[in-house]
Amino acid sequence: MERSPALSPTLVNEFVAKSHGDFAGVKKLLAENPALINAAWDWGGGDWETGLGAAAHVGRRDIALYLIENGARMDIFAAAMLGELEIVHNFLTAFPDMVSARGPHGISLLAHAEAGSDYAEPVVALLRSLGAM
Repeated sequence: MERSPALSPTLVNEFVAKSHGDFAGVKKLLAENPALINAAWDWGGGDWETGLGAAAHVGRRDIALYLIENGARMDIFAAAMLGELEIVHNFLTAFPDMVSARGPHGISLLAHAEAGSDYAEPVVALLRSLGAM
């Protein structure tokens, strides 16, 4: 199988940065280059972040759902922010130590859920009941 060339680091950085809050910019960049959907930016020291990871920790449900609908790989941090209680519960049943996991920028799983606002309250309650901080 022939591989496509690597994505431009500048383009990946721009996509991840826009995924923190510029929905129109995310749509435009993804339309122009669909390979960005799971691209990750290294902020340094192993702090990798995808567009979905960016949207998740700032509570941008609209951007997160758009990225997932377009093929972004769901993770526990995005599930927590989106209020996906069953997904988070099942994940933590299989991997209980993930309750104290850290996502991009060292942001806790609980903080991701709290970024989800009202629709993530059941996830916040679950995480707190399991000792998340």
